[in-house]
Amino acid sequence: SHFRCHCPAFLRGRSAFRTLGLLAVAHPARLGTMDLEVAILKAVHDQGEMPDSGVWASSIHADHPAVVGMIKSLQASEMVEVQDIDHFKWALTEEAQGYLQAGAPEAQVFNAVPAEGITMPALKALLPGEVGDVGIKQAMQQKWIATDKSSGEVRLVRKVASIEDKTLSMLKAVAEGQEVSKADADAAKKRKLLKPEQWKTYKLTKGPKFALERKKAATELTQEMLAKGTWRSQEFKDYNFKALGQASQGGHLHPLLKVRTQFRKIFTQMGFSEMPTSNYVESSFWNFDALFQPQQHPARDAHDTFFLTHPATTSTSTVPQDYLQRVKDVHQSGGFGSAGYGYSWKHAEAEKNLLRTHTTAVSSRMLYQMAQDGFKPAKYFSIDRVFRNEAIDRTHLAEFHQVEGLIVDKGLTLGHLIGVLHEFFTRLGLPKLRFKPAYNPYTEPSMEIFSYSEQLGKWMEVGNSGMFRPEMLRPMGLPEDVNVIAWGLSLERPTMILYGIDNIRDLFGHKVNLSMIKRNPICRLGF
Repeated sequence: SHFRCHCPAFLRGRSAFRTLGLLAVAHPARLGTMDLEVAILKAVHDQGEMPDSGVWASSIHADHPAVVGMIKSLQASEMVEVQDIDHFKWALTEEAQGYLQAGAPEAQVFNAVPAEGITMPALKALLPGEVGDVGIKQAMQQKWIATDKSSGEVRLVRKVASIEDKTLSMLKAVAEGQEVSKADADAAKKRKLLKPEQWKTYKLTKGPKFALERKKAATELTQEMLAKGTWRSQEFKDYNFKALGQASQGGHLHPLLKVRTQFRKIFTQMGFSEMPTSNYVESSFWNFDALFQPQQHPARDAHDTFFLTHPATTSTSTVPQDYLQRVKDVHQSGGFGSAGYGYSWKHAEAEKNLLRTHTTAVSSRMLYQMAQDGFKPAKYFSIDRVFRNEAIDRTHLAEFHQVEGLIVDKGLTLGHLIGVLHEFFTRLGLPKLRFKPAYNPYTEPSMEIFSYSEQLGKWMEVGNSGMFRPEMLRPMGLPEDVNVIAWGLSLERPTMILYGIDNIRDLFGHKVNLSMIKRNPICRLGF
């Protein structure tokens, strides 16, 4: 207000300020964006350079971050060239600021110890908390005080007549902006009395396009410029012919979908047809009983399987009754060379609804339908979601994708299964296989599949396989000379290996990073 009253030039607008060179002393509240730009350019022009943007900002009472923003803008326009200036100083911590009046903890302790000494509890009552604890420790290290037990009790006594509080002197020096030795500063930092502060300012010199006023570059040639001839003096913004343009906002394929596509290609190239797998909910009959899995098997407990409460059951009347009776008989009494399980098979267990635990439930439906339609050799595959009540960790989820393949034909043997597995996994890029005997309720013989991963440099389990048991196939009505070879593996494990993911929760579920979905590379198996 004082400036406004005594300067008539104020009334003539900003041009008067430029004429009088007063922008450098204008109050920051009145220094707008354009004023700040002109002030910076004028300062560089008048002095040939701006030695330190921080000093200059302080001289005009301007906010240095705002000055830096304008400097960066001018630098981008090549009007100024910029050099970084790094700054460093020590600053007092909040704890140290509290010692400026009372003195360092060790000095406070020394001053609190009278000539005749004092007991530890009495001293801590005078200087409670960290001041007493830290002060006693530091005073003893500097041999200002010591313990004395001659009177029968432990007392703290002085060992010197007087002290010099060098810590306080150092703190005051830092508070006043003075330099301190590295040894003193490091010791104070270790005691959490000092903290480092770092910041940057900038030195400015004239750039190749320096001017006292920035002209906005035109982005296009207009009819008016051509008519008036102003295009001759107009500065135009350079065209960036290498610009890629705005990125498209289309959808992105999840890694699981990419790997699933590759599995599908391999199966179809080998002559397989895909089974319909859209029904996540299955009855226990098709998920377990039709596969010759006993009703007391641990996998059928609630801690391993998700059972539905509504609707809780599907009546066994929906299953052809002659087939239902044959399944019941083979469970109870055996048949087809088997002794069965020898228990009382219950309709109530077979009727329970659940979230399917494997896509083999779909395979059982397909094989039964094949038996009814008349046997023809076939090759089927499926890739879809299954559910198991498992503890979630870095390698397990309660839902995952199962890849399953099966071949139905006459005279199939274990040798055929091993040969097909070698062909299938070679196409996946895993030609080295080993097999280990295993047990499954519905396959005999059964084998675990191991493959050597060149990427991981070790053998790893990649799937399970076997030949479906007669106790599963014959009740369906398939001829006695027809066998089924099958194998299965998860979709998640090969995907994690291919994409270098070591936690399954980073691949599938609510914790997945969407940027990973957008940026994951293409997938090609077996190349």
